[in-house]
Amino acid sequence: MTDTPAPRRSGLIPVGDGHRVWWEEWGDPAGVPAVYLHGGPGGTLGTSGYRNRFDLSRTRVVGLDQRGCGRSTPHAADPSYDLSVNTTAHLIADVERLREHLGIDAWIVNGASWGSTLAFAYAQAHPDRVLGVVILAVTAGSRREIDWITEGVGAIYPEAWDRFAAHAESAGIGYVRGEGRLIDAYGRLMGSPDTEVREAATQEWALWEDTHVSIGAGGLARNPRWEDERFRHAFLRLTAHYWSHDCFCDPPILDRMDRLAGIPGVLLHGRRDVSSPAVTAWELWRRWPGCELVVDEGDGHGGATLVQRWREANDRLVSRSITR
Repeated sequence: MTDTPAPRRSGLIPVGDGHRVWWEEWGDPAGVPAVYLHGGPGGTLGTSGYRNRFDLSRTRVVGLDQRGCGRSTPHAADPSYDLSVNTTAHLIADVERLREHLGIDAWIVNGASWGSTLAFAYAQAHPDRVLGVVILAVTAGSRREIDWITEGVGAIYPEAWDRFAAHAESAGIGYVRGEGRLIDAYGRLMGSPDTEVREAATQEWALWEDTHVSIGAGGLARNPRWEDERFRHAFLRLTAHYWSHDCFCDPPILDRMDRLAGIPGVLLHGRRDVSSPAVTAWELWRRWPGCELVVDEGDGHGGATLVQRWREANDRLVSRSITR
């Protein structure tokens, strides 16, 4: 196995509320700046594979582990972690703090899955700091999307959803399917003082997530990231927290797309992405004149073909930034 190379620079930056956010930088320090926002909520940069979606010979690429996860501190896996200081507004401020810390005037913003919601929210808050936007597996954090991914997609995977819902129903927390939101029930499970209750919830969540992303990914397979107990607990705590609050997007992302007028963008989405149906990407595209929408007929939630197109989209925006 080849070891992951070390980034050119990295560190922890204080961002307030006792938090420090991990960041890393790859590529040419004089290149066109770009920032990558990972999925989740509660994901991580992992082994930094995102760096391969850029031409590092002419791009200065920055990634960060979002507040509460990855190598950032404190960590949301800790039951005493204060969720009240982890919202979309906090994450936007963290990204902007990092931009200022690195002395970057403006950058190309990349986001994948949940990171796309955060990328939209950041770009809408700071359009003057955005050279362009590249999105993979488009999401906008709406209640419709959240209820679909936690409940509606059970129409495609009824056996898996029955197990997923039955776990919450049998846990003694007052959840009855059809009478409450399942995401709220899993949030209550993760707030339990009982370690075994929290652990069981994370295992059920991991199985459900692996199931609904399996179309376009070659079939059901366990994602190795779930082997990390600390990752599982932070991921579910933060996901349930954000999704129970409609990702703290008020007003909704879709209602603020006018703020991106004049900013080039590329939306990359898989037709077979049942986790995040293509209708969201379509609606965002319709409200963002000049944006490019690429729907791949064979891919799901970020498959191999879309990943290649991700690199190509960044290459185009980098070239455009250089010639401006």
